[in-house]
Amino acid sequence: MPKAQAVFTGIDVGSLTAKSVLLNNEKIISYSIIETGDNPKQAGETVFENVLNECGYKKEDVRQVVGTGYGRVSLSFADRTITELSCHATGVHYLNPGIRTVIDMGGQDSKVITLNGDGTMAQFAMNDKCAAGTGRFLEVMAKALLIDLEALGKFSMDSGKPCDINNTCTVFAESEVVSLLAAGEHKADIVAGLHKGIATRVGNMVKRLGLRGDFAFVGGVAKNAGLKKALEEFLKIRFSSVDADPQIIGALGAALLARERYKKMTFEHAPMDV
Repeated sequence: MPKAQAVFTGIDVGSLTAKSVLLNNEKIISYSIIETGDNPKQAGETVFENVLNECGYKKEDVRQVVGTGYGRVSLSFADRTITELSCHATGVHYLNPGIRTVIDMGGQDSKVITLNGDGTMAQFAMNDKCAAGTGRFLEVMAKALLIDLEALGKFSMDSGKPCDINNTCTVFAESEVVSLLAAGEHKADIVAGLHKGIATRVGNMVKRLGLRGDFAFVGGVAKNAGLKKALEEFLKIRFSSVDADPQIIGALGAALLARERYKKMTFEHAPMDV
């Protein structure tokens, strides 16, 4: 049976994966990550059920649910939906209050968020017009190279001379990768070139906002060690640690905002002393 504690849930439905975090008044008590597939609504419901089942809770035990991500509109059971920008800012600040710049790279877009000292968002820049610099872009490149997506990061570490990848369009970049393979270029050098190109594009977004450190790298793409290294080299920085899976930061922020909203509502409706 669940403990007699208030619990709160954040659900982040992205283009590639759906994430959920279950939080009590003290800490994260469970989280889940699954593929979104072709049904964002179903993915959101499934990932919600996963975190509840892991700890023996039922939906009616959850005081507040906040949804975020591109698929948040499909979460009809959520008490509120909030943009992923605010959720990532909140999640990162909770884990490491010293962070001032967040690079969030997900399935369909890349975002750079600068934070104020209290964790609120100061500025942001977003690449949502093109797949370049996103998980989708890397997924297409991995298929062209016949490399498992999860292995791309380590693969590029063996590069001695990264290739120059000139195209930022996914379609043309894929053709360029195929041509480089035909020309006998090593796969490690091609992957390193792809990472270098992405780091340049996303790094320039950071520079437009101004370098404000400490830095955090979050989102599913943050698990790519080769891209992380390329970003650090381009920006001449080192990413600070966030003590959680980088893929759940948006869902964590949503859960924290759910908890905050519930406490505010409870306080506002508390009886006045006379």
